[in-house]
Amino acid sequence: MKRLKAQAILLDMDGTLVKSTSEIEKIWSYWCDRHQLSLQQILSICHGVRSKDIISQVAPHLNAEAEVASLNSLEIEHTSTGNAILGADKFIQTLLPHRWAVVTSCNKHVAVHRMQLSNLTLPELLIGSEDVVNGKPHPEPYQLAAFKLGVLPTDCIVFEDAIAGIQSALSCGCRVVQVGGATALSDKVEAVIQNWNQVSLSSTAIPGELEVVVNIR
Repeated sequence: MKRLKAQAILLDMDGTLVKSTSEIEKIWSYWCDRHQLSLQQILSICHGVRSKDIISQVAPHLNAEAEVASLNSLEIEHTSTGNAILGADKFIQTLLPHRWAVVTSCNKHVAVHRMQLSNLTLPELLIGSEDVVNGKPHPEPYQLAAFKLGVLPTDCIVFEDAIAGIQSALSCGCRVVQVGGATALSDKVEAVIQNWNQVSLSSTAIPGELEVVVNIR
Protein backbone atom coordinates (compact mmCIF):
# COMPACT_ATOMS: atom_id res chain seq x y z
CA MET A 1 0.00 0.00 0.00
CA LYS A 2 1.22 3.47 -0.87
CA ARG A 3 -0.16 6.80 0.39
CA LEU A 4 0.28 9.94 -1.71
CA LYS A 5 -0.85 13.44 -0.74
CA ALA A 6 -1.87 16.11 -3.22
CA GLN A 7 -4.20 19.03 -3.85
CA ALA A 8 -5.47 17.89 -7.27
CA ILE A 9 -5.80 14.79 -9.42
CA LEU A 10 -5.01 14.93 -13.15
CA LEU A 11 -6.17 12.07 -15.35
CA ASP A 12 -5.19 11.00 -18.82
CA MET A 13 -8.11 9.46 -20.71
CA ASP A 14 -7.21 6.88 -23.38
CA GLY A 15 -5.88 3.75 -21.72
CA THR A 16 -6.23 5.36 -18.30
CA LEU A 17 -9.98 5.90 -17.93
CA VAL A 18 -11.23 4.42 -21.20
CA LYS A 19 -10.37 1.24 -23.10
CA SER A 20 -9.89 2.80 -26.51
CA THR A 21 -6.87 1.11 -28.09
CA SER A 22 -8.86 -0.93 -30.62
CA GLU A 23 -10.93 2.09 -31.65
CA ILE A 24 -7.85 4.27 -32.07
CA GLU A 25 -6.14 1.61 -34.18
CA LYS A 26 -9.26 1.24 -36.33
CA ILE A 27 -9.46 4.97 -37.06
CA TRP A 28 -5.77 5.19 -37.91
CA SER A 29 -6.19 2.15 -40.18
CA TYR A 30 -8.92 3.94 -42.16
CA TRP A 31 -6.72 7.01 -42.43
CA CYS A 32 -3.60 5.08 -43.49
CA ASP A 33 -5.56 3.25 -46.20
CA ARG A 34 -6.74 6.59 -47.54
CA HIS A 35 -3.20 7.97 -47.77
CA GLN A 36 -1.33 4.70 -48.46
CA LEU A 37 0.79 5.04 -45.34
CA SER A 38 2.15 2.43 -42.95
CA LEU A 39 -0.21 1.71 -40.08
CA GLN A 40 2.55 -0.03 -38.10
CA GLN A 41 4.73 3.07 -38.26
CA ILE A 42 1.96 5.16 -36.78
CA LEU A 43 1.04 2.63 -34.11
CA SER A 44 4.66 2.57 -32.97
CA ILE A 45 4.58 6.29 -32.11
CA CYS A 46 0.94 7.28 -31.56
CA HIS A 47 0.26 6.18 -27.97
CA GLY A 48 -0.42 9.26 -25.88
CA VAL A 49 0.61 11.69 -28.63
CA ARG A 50 -1.55 14.23 -30.48
CA SER A 51 -2.75 13.31 -33.97
CA LYS A 52 -1.39 16.63 -35.24
CA ASP A 53 2.12 15.76 -34.09
CA ILE A 54 1.94 12.24 -35.53
CA ILE A 55 0.81 13.49 -38.93
CA SER A 56 3.51 16.17 -38.98
CA GLN A 57 6.08 13.44 -38.37
CA VAL A 58 4.91 10.72 -40.78
CA ALA A 59 3.30 12.83 -43.52
CA PRO A 60 4.69 16.39 -43.44
CA HIS A 61 3.40 16.96 -46.99
CA LEU A 62 -0.21 16.84 -45.74
CA ASN A 63 -2.20 19.65 -44.16
CA ALA A 64 -2.09 18.49 -40.54
CA GLU A 65 -5.04 20.59 -39.37
CA ALA A 66 -7.30 19.30 -42.14
CA GLU A 67 -6.23 15.71 -41.52
CA VAL A 68 -6.87 16.00 -37.77
CA ALA A 69 -10.39 17.24 -38.55
CA SER A 70 -10.85 14.22 -40.81
CA LEU A 71 -9.62 11.84 -38.11
CA ASN A 72 -11.98 13.41 -35.55
CA SER A 73 -14.91 12.95 -37.93
CA LEU A 74 -13.95 9.31 -38.50
CA GLU A 75 -13.83 8.79 -34.73
CA ILE A 76 -17.33 10.14 -34.16
CA GLU A 77 -18.70 8.27 -37.18
CA HIS A 78 -17.20 4.85 -36.46
CA THR A 79 -17.20 4.66 -32.65
CA SER A 80 -20.55 3.86 -31.08
CA THR A 81 -19.56 1.91 -27.96
CA GLY A 82 -17.17 2.52 -25.10
CA ASN A 83 -15.80 0.74 -22.07
CA ALA A 84 -14.27 2.28 -18.97
CA ILE A 85 -11.30 0.81 -17.14
CA LEU A 86 -12.61 -1.22 -14.20
CA GLY A 87 -13.57 1.04 -11.27
CA ALA A 88 -12.95 4.34 -13.12
CA ASP A 89 -16.56 5.50 -12.80
CA LYS A 90 -16.65 4.98 -9.02
CA PHE A 91 -13.30 6.70 -8.51
CA ILE A 92 -14.31 9.76 -10.53
CA GLN A 93 -17.49 10.08 -8.49
CA THR A 94 -15.39 10.53 -5.32
CA LEU A 95 -13.61 13.58 -6.77
CA LEU A 96 -14.68 17.16 -6.06
CA PRO A 97 -15.33 19.08 -9.32
CA HIS A 98 -12.69 21.75 -8.71
CA ARG A 99 -10.00 19.26 -7.67
CA TRP A 100 -9.56 17.19 -10.82
CA ALA A 101 -9.17 17.44 -14.58
CA VAL A 102 -8.81 15.23 -17.63
CA VAL A 103 -5.69 15.96 -19.69
CA THR A 104 -5.85 14.19 -23.05
CA SER A 105 -3.97 14.24 -26.34
CA CYS A 106 -7.16 13.92 -28.34
CA ASN A 107 -9.63 16.57 -29.44
CA LYS A 108 -12.04 17.73 -26.73
CA HIS A 109 -15.12 16.82 -28.78
CA VAL A 110 -13.75 13.29 -29.28
CA ALA A 111 -12.82 13.06 -25.59
CA VAL A 112 -16.35 13.93 -24.52
CA HIS A 113 -17.70 11.40 -27.03
CA ARG A 114 -15.51 8.60 -25.64
CA MET A 115 -16.26 9.40 -22.00
CA GLN A 116 -20.00 9.59 -22.59
CA LEU A 117 -19.98 6.26 -24.43
CA SER A 118 -18.13 4.80 -21.44
CA ASN A 119 -20.68 6.29 -18.99
CA LEU A 120 -18.05 8.38 -17.20
CA THR A 121 -18.76 11.66 -15.44
CA LEU A 122 -17.37 14.57 -17.43
CA PRO A 123 -14.92 16.91 -15.69
CA GLU A 124 -15.43 20.63 -15.30
CA LEU A 125 -11.91 21.05 -16.67
CA LEU A 126 -10.89 19.15 -19.79
CA ILE A 127 -7.56 19.93 -21.45
CA GLY A 128 -7.58 18.69 -25.03
CA SER A 129 -5.15 18.70 -27.94
CA GLU A 130 -6.37 22.07 -29.17
CA ASP A 131 -5.74 23.80 -25.84
CA VAL A 132 -1.95 23.66 -25.98
CA VAL A 133 0.79 24.72 -28.36
CA ASN A 134 2.92 21.73 -27.37
CA GLY A 135 1.41 18.30 -26.77
CA LYS A 136 2.70 15.44 -24.64
CA PRO A 137 5.55 14.62 -23.93
CA HIS A 138 6.03 18.38 -23.49
CA PRO A 139 5.08 19.53 -19.95
CA GLU A 140 2.59 22.13 -21.21
CA PRO A 141 -0.63 20.03 -20.97
CA TYR A 142 -0.17 19.19 -17.28
CA GLN A 143 1.22 22.64 -16.47
CA LEU A 144 -1.90 24.20 -17.96
CA ALA A 145 -4.24 21.89 -16.05
CA ALA A 146 -2.54 22.66 -12.73
CA PHE A 147 -2.63 26.39 -13.47
CA LYS A 148 -6.35 26.34 -14.28
CA LEU A 149 -7.07 24.43 -11.06
CA GLY A 150 -5.06 27.00 -9.13
CA VAL A 151 -2.43 24.58 -7.82
CA LEU A 152 1.23 23.88 -8.45
CA PRO A 153 2.19 20.89 -10.63
CA THR A 154 4.18 19.58 -7.67
CA ASP A 155 0.90 19.39 -5.73
CA CYS A 156 -0.74 17.16 -8.37
CA ILE A 157 -0.90 13.41 -8.82
CA VAL A 158 -1.18 12.30 -12.45
CA PHE A 159 -2.57 8.97 -13.61
CA GLU A 160 -1.13 7.94 -16.99
CA ASP A 161 -0.62 4.85 -19.12
CA ALA A 162 1.72 6.07 -21.87
CA ILE A 163 5.37 7.05 -21.79
CA ALA A 164 4.64 10.37 -23.57
CA GLY A 165 2.15 11.33 -20.86
CA ILE A 166 4.38 10.12 -18.06
CA GLN A 167 7.24 12.23 -19.40
CA SER A 168 4.93 15.24 -19.72
CA ALA A 169 3.80 14.95 -16.11
CA LEU A 170 7.21 14.24 -14.61
CA SER A 171 8.90 17.05 -16.52
CA CYS A 172 6.69 19.68 -14.87
CA GLY A 173 7.05 18.21 -11.38
CA CYS A 174 3.88 16.13 -11.00
CA ARG A 175 3.98 12.74 -9.34
CA VAL A 176 2.76 9.85 -11.46
CA VAL A 177 0.84 6.64 -10.93
CA GLN A 178 0.91 4.38 -13.98
CA VAL A 179 -2.23 2.62 -15.14
CA GLY A 180 -1.58 -0.74 -16.79
CA GLY A 181 1.59 -2.52 -17.80
CA ALA A 182 3.63 -5.17 -16.04
CA THR A 183 6.42 -2.77 -15.06
CA ALA A 184 6.85 0.98 -14.62
CA LEU A 185 7.73 2.93 -17.76
CA SER A 186 9.93 5.24 -15.68
CA ASP A 187 11.87 4.72 -12.48
CA LYS A 188 10.18 7.89 -11.21
CA VAL A 189 6.67 6.37 -11.35
CA GLU A 190 5.26 6.11 -7.82
CA ALA A 191 3.19 2.97 -8.38
CA VAL A 192 1.63 0.80 -11.09
CA ILE A 193 -2.04 -0.19 -10.95
CA GLN A 194 -4.12 -2.39 -13.25
CA ASN A 195 -7.54 -0.89 -12.50
CA TRP A 196 -9.22 1.79 -10.39
CA ASN A 197 -10.39 -0.60 -7.70
CA GLN A 198 -6.82 -0.37 -6.42
CA VAL A 199 -7.20 3.36 -5.66
CA SER A 200 -9.16 5.21 -2.99
CA LEU A 201 -9.33 8.85 -1.97
CA SER A 202 -9.86 10.71 1.29
CA SER A 203 -9.29 14.15 2.80
CA THR A 204 -6.55 14.84 5.32
CA ALA A 205 -6.51 17.13 8.35
CA ILE A 206 -4.90 19.83 6.22
CA PRO A 207 -7.52 21.96 4.36
CA GLY A 208 -7.40 21.38 0.61
CA GLU A 209 -5.21 18.30 0.86
CA LEU A 210 -6.19 14.90 -0.52
CA GLU A 211 -4.74 11.50 0.27
CA VAL A 212 -4.63 8.91 -2.49
CA VAL A 213 -4.23 5.35 -1.25
CA VAL A 214 -2.84 2.94 -3.84
CA ASN A 215 -3.11 -0.77 -3.17
CA ILE A 216 -0.17 -2.30 -4.99
CA ARG A 217 -0.60 -5.94 -5.89
